[in-house]
Amino acid sequence: MSQPETHMEQFVQLVDVSHDRALIGWGAFWFQRGVDQDQWAIVDDEQLPEVAGRRTCIGHGAEPFGASTVEVLDADGNTVSSAVTRDRAWVWVHGLEPDTDYRYRILVDGEEWAAGGRWDWVPAERGGYDLAPAGLEYDLRFKTAPAPDGPSPSLRFAALGDFGVGICSDSESSRRQRRIAEVLARLVTEHEIRFVVSLGDNIYRGEQGQVGDESGGEDDDWYSSFFQPYRYVISRVPVFPAIGNHDTSDTEGSDDRAQMEDNFHTRERFGDDDGRASVGPGLFYRLSYGRDVELVCIDTSMADPDEHVNRFFQDPDHYHWLESIFADDAVRWRIPFSHHPVYCAGPTHGNDAEMLERLEPLFDRGGVRLVLAGHEHNFQLSEVDGRVYVVSGAGGKLREDVPEGFDGAHTRAWAAQAHLLLVELDGVEARLTPMSGLLPGGRPHVMTSLTARNEVVYPPFVVSRHDDAAEVILGAPSMEVPPDDSLRAEIDEIRGRR
Repeated sequence: MSQPETHMEQFVQLVDVSHDRALIGWGAFWFQRGVDQDQWAIVDDEQLPEVAGRRTCIGHGAEPFGASTVEVLDADGNTVSSAVTRDRAWVWVHGLEPDTDYRYRILVDGEEWAAGGRWDWVPAERGGYDLAPAGLEYDLRFKTAPAPDGPSPSLRFAALGDFGVGICSDSESSRRQRRIAEVLARLVTEHEIRFVVSLGDNIYRGEQGQVGDESGGEDDDWYSSFFQPYRYVISRVPVFPAIGNHDTSDTEGSDDRAQMEDNFHTRERFGDDDGRASVGPGLFYRLSYGRDVELVCIDTSMADPDEHVNRFFQDPDHYHWLESIFADDAVRWRIPFSHHPVYCAGPTHGNDAEMLERLEPLFDRGGVRLVLAGHEHNFQLSEVDGRVYVVSGAGGKLREDVPEGFDGAHTRAWAAQAHLLLVELDGVEARLTPMSGLLPGGRPHVMTSLTARNEVVYPPFVVSRHDDAAEVILGAPSMEVPPDDSLRAEIDEIRGRR
């Protein structure tokens, strides 16, 4: 009997970047195709020992692939720092300069990892999708963050929620995730996106047309929902995750959270004792970008039964950490992000009473003017007491019913379209632009929204931060476009403002 054909596809992950170091990981997924089959199938983790002699594919706990060296290079091609390992598939590379462009490469047993053309899950000639050479290669470069005690330059990042439906099936949910992943890749490649904020539900349990038959507790489940759709993004910028109800035992198997922590290296990134984070169980951390910008991840998922609280943010240790973070308003832009929203007009979820009770007083004390969340599978923007709340939960999932709670959620704009949210911070203004795909020629498609009275409004939505409040201007004119800022010029051209 003929043996099935096997293919190993190598991957690279820029897990984290600060002002002076980078966490870089690598891995691989295995695929098989029988002699009487015309489509490749990913090898399940349970089959890895037989097919590849391994237990895992990628992540913090993955076995090594060989003696490995990661080299970071400057603009002239000189090696400025390196790190070696024999017992892991990731390393920290130290000694980097703030706000500096670098390239990097990974050598495993002397061979460059993931070099040359890659095989991706792409449209097949017969219809549907399959694994095939895609004509793409990795472009392994990144830029460090500014110095923590220095001013924060203008910042561009993307926020993306509820995306983890998977792209391997020929379904509308898969096509939605593909479209938004293509926008994200274009923004990272051409428009200075510095990082991605995940707003939770990074992977869903297996449903028709989604990830597979399992819930997300194994590496092979994550190929379809994360590593393949964002492949060329996560080699260039880090993803900062939030926990969604589908990423933990709230909705699915108890092994989902452990797998998510492994694939995002959360213990290695946030488990130190410098006050940056509060973890285990629960995931709370802060992400600083210079001295003027700080994003704060809040775990809004259900706590374990033995925690004696309903939600992780109610746990005394986590809440004490949150109190310390929001103790003053010294940071110009302190932006909390979580999976569950504080204010939500529906159609499925409403305002969160527990978050309103415990978190709103902290936001008041900490001078918070902008809050990001997912969970509801649409776009919503609310303005309450000088603070702007955004729901962006349609990176793959989509709910098209019209919400009924506009008044209670103080909704200013909403849309039932798949999208990601582009966030631009420049001085005292934040510019919010939802994007729903790529136009012919590859330009990002700016997504229009509706008011509660069904009036069309055009992004960008400009949040102007004042000392004691913020206000949002719907369909505001763009900030002044610098001569070399092609993205803002493109958005203005699309909106007919130039």
